[in-house]
Amino acid sequence: MSGPRVFRLIQPVDDIETAVAFYGRVLGDAGERIALNRHYFTCGSVVLACVEAPLERREPRPDKDPRIVYLAVDDVEATFEQVRAAGPRWIDDGIATQFWGERSFYADDPFGNPLCFVQEDTLYLGGPVG
Repeated sequence: MSGPRVFRLIQPVDDIETAVAFYGRVLGDAGERIALNRHYFTCGSVVLACVEAPLERREPRPDKDPRIVYLAVDDVEATFEQVRAAGPRWIDDGIATQFWGERSFYADDPFGNPLCFVQEDTLYLGGPVG
């Protein structure tokens, strides 16, 4: 390993069963229950961990949370339909091409966590744009 790498992202959720149903449908994988309040989904080399905190330990989330989980997908059109069918809190009107070349759309999971789905062959990983 040449340096730090991201291997797990925690996605705070208010109801683990709702999270499992939503992410299982969106990701096309049932994932794995790790604990009563924790469910892991493997996304490439990164684990997306849905974690339901006890009610007394939940913190209010600001309206504009800067954390966005970006997910590379093989077919952004099919994924858009999957996410729409899974019941997001909010979803873009459609797929857009960003000025840096990525084809993507944004959605919020049922708990308001922001997600972005990007067509795999258009990923921008840094460097000059254009």
